[in-house]
Amino acid sequence: MSLTFIHRTAGIDQDVEIGDGTKIWRFTHISKGVVIGKDCIIGEGVFIGKDVKIGDGCKIQNGSQIFSGVTLGNFVFIGPNVTFTNILRPRANIEQKGYVETYIKDGVTIGAGAVIICGNDIGKKAFIAAGTVVTKPVYNFGVMRGNPGKIVGRITEDDLKIRYY
Repeated sequence: MSLTFIHRTAGIDQDVEIGDGTKIWRFTHISKGVVIGKDCIIGEGVFIGKDVKIGDGCKIQNGSQIFSGVTLGNFVFIGPNVTFTNILRPRANIEQKGYVETYIKDGVTIGAGAVIICGNDIGKKAFIAAGTVVTKPVYNFGVMRGNPGKIVGRITEDDLKIRYY
């Protein structure tokens, strides 16, 4: 069993579950009701919204924002400054009720600066290139890049190569 580490500047709200061996770094805020699996690494300056679920072995790099309604599977990699949205038509003067859910399956990689628009699930071991804006679902092993994101290939099942279309 590995020891869990939480940096003294991290803000952890009540009713948060953190798995063994997870490391949470500086100035990260984890909101009420979040569940984080074991052996995760949560980088500096990350925000994790209320009731988010994070599987085992995930790595969330510095500056990422994961808002309520998101569920990450196991061994998901989130690059620096990735943003997940949770409302399709936000307005400052309208109270928002009910978040659009987004599911990120096991083994997904999301590159730096990507934006995941809520309601667009990402399939097992898919690869999202840096800077991509995900506006539609991504199937298992799919490779997406661009703005708006387009499927441009497929990861081989042994994870060794990308086959471009």
